[in-house]
Amino acid sequence: MKEDLDIALFDRPEISQVIFYPRSDSPPQDDSTLYPVEVEEAISVVCRFYPAHNSIATILYFHGNGETAGDYDLISSLYTALGINLFVADYRGYGLSTGTPTISTILHDAHPIFERLKTVLKEGGYPEAVFVMGRSLGSAPAIEVAFRSQDALCGLIVESGFSDALRLLTYIGLPIKVPPRREEGFPNGEKIHSIRIPTLIIHAAEDHLIPLYEAEELLWLSAAEEKDLVVIPRADHNDLMMVGRNQYFQAINDFIRRFT
Repeated sequence: MKEDLDIALFDRPEISQVIFYPRSDSPPQDDSTLYPVEVEEAISVVCRFYPAHNSIATILYFHGNGETAGDYDLISSLYTALGINLFVADYRGYGLSTGTPTISTILHDAHPIFERLKTVLKEGGYPEAVFVMGRSLGSAPAIEVAFRSQDALCGLIVESGFSDALRLLTYIGLPIKVPPRREEGFPNGEKIHSIRIPTLIIHAAEDHLIPLYEAEELLWLSAAEEKDLVVIPRADHNDLMMVGRNQYFQAINDFIRRFT
């Protein structure tokens, strides 16, 4: 896998400034939900944990590039109502986290974040069943965790994700010369080709940012025997959860209960 070349391209400042939109969160009144993870000396990524009553499993969730973990203070109840714990990871420079985000760091940081989650679950007496989920940009760290640690996971969920990040540059209109495409793509498509755990892909039928084709290609490339693509009709990139709320959460609930 020629990942180093691809990562170097995506870490270029003119690309990072278009991919990442970091913003700060106000600290919650009750900081018991906050879990800082030291990812580098003097740099911490602050995650938020939303436990469910009588939980059956936990989702390690990587959000989109314009969101923060704090945005899930309200959304989390839609997961916990199903008995699903939600552990939302931020990125460097987002929310209450320090540092500066790059593609390299969000992939690197995903692993210590996963290790911290496993410690939190063990110390709290929660079920050990973990699913990893990524939305949009978050599909990259989610697939990275599944690629490196699939034996420790029950399944992978990809929402509004992409297969080939080089194509992603063309979707967002970056005025940059991109190297010729290689057959293996970067990075999600190549990695998912080695991921065998159950996989659920959710995508909006009318996604104008990341076309449905990307989800269809991820499904085709996936090595999982148990895999499914759920398409939300009449939905776009940023509203599929609300437009297809019942279908969206039914798919997640069924998937987690089936493979827990």
